[in-house]
Amino acid sequence: MRSGQLARLSGVSTDSLRHYERLGLLPIAPRSAAKYRDYPAVSVQRVQLIQRALNVGFSLGDFRKILGIRDRGGIPCQQVRSVLSEKIREIELRLKSLTLMRRELRRISKDWDKRLSRAPNGQAARLLENLPAELPSVLRRRVSRSAKIKGE
Repeated sequence: MRSGQLARLSGVSTDSLRHYERLGLLPIAPRSAAKYRDYPAVSVQRVQLIQRALNVGFSLGDFRKILGIRDRGGIPCQQVRSVLSEKIREIELRLKSLTLMRRELRRISKDWDKRLSRAPNGQAARLLENLPAELPSVLRRRVSRSAKIKGE
């Protein structure tokens, strides 16, 4: 089947299919006489498997290693379980960080409400200037990571 048909059947874009091929997640499709990719029917299940893994938090890199083991005839069950455990740990750390951030933002919000209620009508309450100079260490790491991810 051609790229467009595989894309429709599996619910991804043709760009994703090419990307999966480049990463080795999807075997390189043989070419037709007209140089079109000609995927075997089993490719639909492979792409759907990749999508399900991505939906539960596996990265393409994680899944590439796992599929590599499987494609060589190995049994990657322990690696799959290990990756899942790591994803759970990451989520627990993010939840803790978000909970701490929510607590700090609520504290700031209460402070700002007081400042707004005390500010004379038409006068600036200078809310941003009253942000804490130091964030709790967990929040500092989170802000620092966010800046790096955004390329700032």
